[in-house]
Amino acid sequence: MKSILPLLAASANAHYIFNILIVNDQQIGGEYDYVRRNSNSYNPSFPSDIIDSPDLRCNHGAHANDGTQTYEVAAGDKIALKIFFNEFVEHPGPGLVYLSKAPDGTSVSAYEGDGDWFKVYETGLCGSNPSVDDNWCTWQKDRIEFTIPASTPPGEYLARVEHIGLHEGHVGKAQFYIECAQLKITGAGGGTPGPLVKIPGIYSAQDPGIAYNKWTSNPAPYVMPGPAVWDGN
Repeated sequence: MKSILPLLAASANAHYIFNILIVNDQQIGGEYDYVRRNSNSYNPSFPSDIIDSPDLRCNHGAHANDGTQTYEVAAGDKIALKIFFNEFVEHPGPGLVYLSKAPDGTSVSAYEGDGDWFKVYETGLCGSNPSVDDNWCTWQKDRIEFTIPASTPPGEYLARVEHIGLHEGHVGKAQFYIECAQLKITGAGGGTPGPLVKIPGIYSAQDPGIAYNKWTSNPAPYVMPGPAVWDGN
């Protein structure tokens, strides 16, 4: 009987989980120590099962009060969520990061993410041709990395990191890879984050940045999905 391990390895190599916290280039703990554990392993979610679901916040099964730890960082710190098993992003598509502050008096560990969110980072194309995989900025990266805006109001936050694989977006099967870290952000604050959005509610399956066809000879200019990135003021 042939081993199925090569098949499992090939599947794992194509998919990924951003479940390791990196702060200022230093790994903090291990897998899922500071990242909520999803229930669909390294498998993606698709528009039909996640865009209108509360699971769009932190992925399937990743909920409050699951034992995830919260790590203290400072506004201005460089944060990343790194992929497990030293794997890399191997699908073309954008990377995005959103923050959501837990209500005053509520710890982020008990917060489901049903409040307001705002986008703090996005990355799309680094080249001119969306049909070429390595023209996407996230291609062959092992993490999605961003800097917490210096004027972010202090408090406890969910940091939602997302990659959208677009290789099947043209047939309604864009692949969503989402994880949420729990952070306590310190600093002087002073900013007013916005635009504020609710999740679900940021996307529709028909958005041009989700139902995107990279396979044509002349792909359309790529439009980032979701709200504008907060300017930090």
